[in-house]
Amino acid sequence: MAAFFDRHKDTLDKAIEAIHTRGFFSAYPEMPSGKVYGETAKDDGEAAFKALIGRPFELDQPGADGTVGHEVSPYGLDLAISYPKSDPDTLVSAALTAMGGWAAASVEDRMGVCLEILARINAQSFLFANAVMHTSGQAFMMAFQAGGPHAQDRGLEALAYAFDEMSKVPGEVRWEKPQGSKDPIVLDKRFRLIPRGVALAIGCATFPTWNTYPGLFASLATGNAVIAKPHPGAILPMALTVKIGREVLAEAGFDPNVLLLAADDADAPITKDLVTHKDIAIVDFTGSPTFGQWVRENARDKLVYTEEAGVNSIVVTGTDNLRGLAGNVAFSLALYSGQMCTAPQNVYIPLGGIVTDEGHKSFAEVGEAIKVAMDKLLGDPQRAAGVLGAVQNPATIERIAKARSLGRVVRDSAPVEGMDGARCATPLILAVDAKDERAYLEERFGPISFLIATEDANDAIRRAANSARDRGAITAALYATDEDMIDQAADAFAAAGVGLSVNLTGGVFVNQNAAFSDYHVTGANPAGNACLCDSAFVANRFRVATLRRPVAA
Repeated sequence: MAAFFDRHKDTLDKAIEAIHTRGFFSAYPEMPSGKVYGETAKDDGEAAFKALIGRPFELDQPGADGTVGHEVSPYGLDLAISYPKSDPDTLVSAALTAMGGWAAASVEDRMGVCLEILARINAQSFLFANAVMHTSGQAFMMAFQAGGPHAQDRGLEALAYAFDEMSKVPGEVRWEKPQGSKDPIVLDKRFRLIPRGVALAIGCATFPTWNTYPGLFASLATGNAVIAKPHPGAILPMALTVKIGREVLAEAGFDPNVLLLAADDADAPITKDLVTHKDIAIVDFTGSPTFGQWVRENARDKLVYTEEAGVNSIVVTGTDNLRGLAGNVAFSLALYSGQMCTAPQNVYIPLGGIVTDEGHKSFAEVGEAIKVAMDKLLGDPQRAAGVLGAVQNPATIERIAKARSLGRVVRDSAPVEGMDGARCATPLILAVDAKDERAYLEERFGPISFLIATEDANDAIRRAANSARDRGAITAALYATDEDMIDQAADAFAAAGVGLSVNLTGGVFVNQNAAFSDYHVTGANPAGNACLCDSAFVANRFRVATLRRPVAA
């Protein structure tokens, strides 16, 4: 076990330095290069994925009684993989039993196991890319990066915070209290870190690893057992994670039931049974605000960390690079067909238009510039497929059809040329008046966006900030040339609990959040009560018990 910690200590040290300095750091290379992962890694990963199709997934864990699973790729492939169907009570009981030895281990031993799990997951990044692609609908490059190295960085970030927080607690001290002329009172004190209990990590279908790894690894590192509950449409990425994790745990001499998979079918869900189970102590949830509210209301006796959803906004008040603005906004709206929790939905533009490097542009002209940039971006079918990916849920396609009546169609949605057999759609862009809040203040998940005509720039900032405060938001963006207006917007969005990106016109997009530097969600508005990742995300997952003994004279 010590060998695992020693093997990865340098990586951990760099990660801890990164969370303090907030500069760029990535432990796991994001490019799918044969020079990094091995010349045959891509083919090996694809072959390993294909070998899983149409077969039972081998995962030896307690309580298995039958199988579940019916994942169908948004690209049209029926995965036909079956997973062990386990009774929730049996899973929780096994996790409780296994947690004893795990909690008693040293911080270094637990950390070494967690780091080794991540290292082995990283080595299988091409397999994970295929698994994420064919469950979430992400295009291959995004699936490799977001489902692989970026997700792994998120897990490592949580480990860094956990180790940093636990290291602040000394193992033992000699406590002396002066008594004047009398001998001091002397006590030996030992401080033992204790876990909160069994943790439940509820995953989502669109980012099954990226959103799940922070809570999963934060709980494991702090001594808790974890039950991973994947979305029924995206089981495979978490099944692979659990399988690798259990192998490492067993090799290190721990009961592998420290990490368990709770797979289910959409027509026979078990999530509520697990959330309300008396022996579940921690719940990490990523998903819709509707079910997020249910989780928060029904898990009141537990620690609950949520990342839900919101209505993300872009405010356009002026620019010295209209072409860069239009291209950046178009890409942000199109990326993964708007199925990112960070994707913008609402673009606020003053009705009277804005001043740009190309002269004054009316509301309609700004909208046309974004449309033209979108058409150019998606004009090449191969590039369009790589940017858009596929649509994970059929309900999203239905949502697009219903949304057409909500405003004036600036750019209509259509299938993607060449993506035969895939569930896909290009972005729908609608123009509405700011007074038509019914249309745009509701999150309409997927490639649906609104160009909103406001009274002026101040009205645009006010409406976008109020939307974040009242409806939730994970990202916000501003385009402005006036520094006072930038300061005004920064204050307004900070008060609404959302980070702000200003004048992005190059290769960085509002959708993107970098591990170790960006705080993903603030926990300060309805988009979620947790931040991925900060100290608060890990520090309450363990407690400290003290042993005090007098020292003999």
